[in-house]
Amino acid sequence: MKVVVIGGTGHIGTYLVPRLVEVGHEVICVSRKKGSPYTAHESWKRVKHVGIDRQKSEQNGDFGTQIVSLGGDIVIDLICFTPQSAQMLAEALKGRVQHFLHCGTMWIHGHSEQVPTSENQRRNPFGSYGINKAKIEAYLHTFYQENEFPITMLHPGHITGPGWLPINPVGNLNPEIFVRLSKGEEITLPNLGMETVHHVHADDVAQAFIKAIENPKNSVGESFHVVSEQALTLRGYAEEMARWFGREPKLSFLPWEEWRKNVSQRDRELTWDHISHSPCGSIAKAKQLLNYSPRYSSLQAVQESIEHYFEKKGIPTNR
Repeated sequence: MKVVVIGGTGHIGTYLVPRLVEVGHEVICVSRKKGSPYTAHESWKRVKHVGIDRQKSEQNGDFGTQIVSLGGDIVIDLICFTPQSAQMLAEALKGRVQHFLHCGTMWIHGHSEQVPTSENQRRNPFGSYGINKAKIEAYLHTFYQENEFPITMLHPGHITGPGWLPINPVGNLNPEIFVRLSKGEEITLPNLGMETVHHVHADDVAQAFIKAIENPKNSVGESFHVVSEQALTLRGYAEEMARWFGREPKLSFLPWEEWRKNVSQRDRELTWDHISHSPCGSIAKAKQLLNYSPRYSSLQAVQESIEHYFEKKGIPTNR
């Protein structure tokens, strides 16, 4: 079938597009400009690239029309962040596609309540990103129920893989945390380090999209979490990464109000966002209905990413 992937050169698309080509689909990659995926693959030579600036096209009111003109049997939207954006595209594609797949986020749930969080638990999002993604999910499910529009929603956790930094053991993106762990230096965690993060390798997210396409009877009209088998506490994460570097973990702890005073504004904001959500998602539904089986644990996904980062930067390790 012909598959249109919107935002196909990013984290997920780097792995998803080659997977689609390898199973026999004709793939059209839509992006603002012809960027390069994070990892090279021979399959990209067989992909058609179409340059569309989504923001400008939506302002002109013709983004949906442009996607329709590509004639996709399946449309995968990896970069939709507002309900208005979702509505414009869904209404244009109504009656014109066999399957529409949207990339959501675990943050539709807001803070964790009962863990692991299942897809049928209530949505209580906070922050503009989570709130908008929850509104998109609600809109698409209603659109499916009222119009039989064939939607599937996939909600990843903290996506990682070679080429970009993972959320670290203090809940932000500062790579210095990993450097200090590799040297056996002490790092300070907020509170008691018992908040959680839930990573997923980008290739496992790509796997879930493929499984959803291959199982439309089970996936259409549904939402699925796409994460690793287990979340990590910040403390456990830090300890295991130190040991991976061949070091004994050296951790200290400070209450949030004290911890926040010692970091940059960006690090502080990212950490607060992550520890206040503390995601921990169940993948039981995806395993049962889609046969989703993540290849990477959270630690394995992070370690592959960090190994690539250290090699690229020429940072020595004790490994």
